[in-house]
Amino acid sequence: MAASDRRGFVTGGTWCVDFNKIVSHWPREDGLAEYLGEERANGGSGSNFALDMRQLDPAMPLETIALIGDDDDGRFLLDLADKAGIDRSRMQVTAAARTHYTDAFVSEQSHRRTHIYFRGTSALLSPDHFDFSTVRARILHLGLPGVHRVMDQPWGSDANGWVSVLRKARAAGIETNMELASVGADAIRRIVTPCLPHLDTLVVNDVEIGAISGLATSSEGVTDIAAATRAAQIVLGMGVRHLVVVHSPVIAIAVTHGKTPVLQGSTLIPAQLIASANGAGDAFAAGMMFGWHEGWEVGRCLKLAHASAACSLRGLATTGTIEPWQDCLALAESWGWRG
Repeated sequence: MAASDRRGFVTGGTWCVDFNKIVSHWPREDGLAEYLGEERANGGSGSNFALDMRQLDPAMPLETIALIGDDDDGRFLLDLADKAGIDRSRMQVTAAARTHYTDAFVSEQSHRRTHIYFRGTSALLSPDHFDFSTVRARILHLGLPGVHRVMDQPWGSDANGWVSVLRKARAAGIETNMELASVGADAIRRIVTPCLPHLDTLVVNDVEIGAISGLATSSEGVTDIAAATRAAQIVLGMGVRHLVVVHSPVIAIAVTHGKTPVLQGSTLIPAQLIASANGAGDAFAAGMMFGWHEGWEVGRCLKLAHASAACSLRGLATTGTIEPWQDCLALAESWGWRG
């Protein structure tokens, strides 16, 4: 299929069910917190990115590749994909394991989230589940390294299964983007470094870029902007073909080959509108990659990325409160931007 005929996104990797649990605060070990409520929702980069993208653009072609269980949670995810108009013909179902699920604890006090997950089907996902021969999408959004046991290990002559999948996508004429999980610096560096030469773009947070580059980019939740910019340039030089983007709650940084880094402050969403940061990274990636797909200049892409993330903060679940891209930008402009 000619590259000029391709449009849209295919997501690959993590589809899971999140049991979002609101707690009064996140306690220390042996501590106590009040449980305030729960809801079941989708989770994982494969579903979050696709559903966010559907809300940004109802007409964007979307496909997905994933492995889920033959159980109620798996059927819940299939139904969500169908309702969102996502082509899930390559979403495979197995009876060999329960669908991956996550207990996502959201603190009412800080709005931060803590995830405790059961791998289930994600432990069985392998490069053999990925067939791009009939995929019509232009860009693959792949994740999450460190969460999939087979994918995280060597596969044939490749350093890991992620490299194998990225090779397959590139061979099929599909651009590649990857999203990460907060699995620890050593694991991120080990798994992601061999993937970099097979990526067209990479969108990560300030802690993750530090893990890959080996630089200290964040301390006690405060982003070192100069260090994060340098880290992004280092990672771009490690093989990423076009673009590396770093995001944090206050700023986003984009670096491309031979050009000055572009920085954009985040959206000043009113504090009373914030419910949870759950899924904000996926929303940022969706906004960024929508603009990239549409050929926007990088600064405008960063604004939509921040706007999408800010809109997502209004809900407890990872998806559901993003609006069409024009409305996200309009809301962000009404709220204002950090300098």
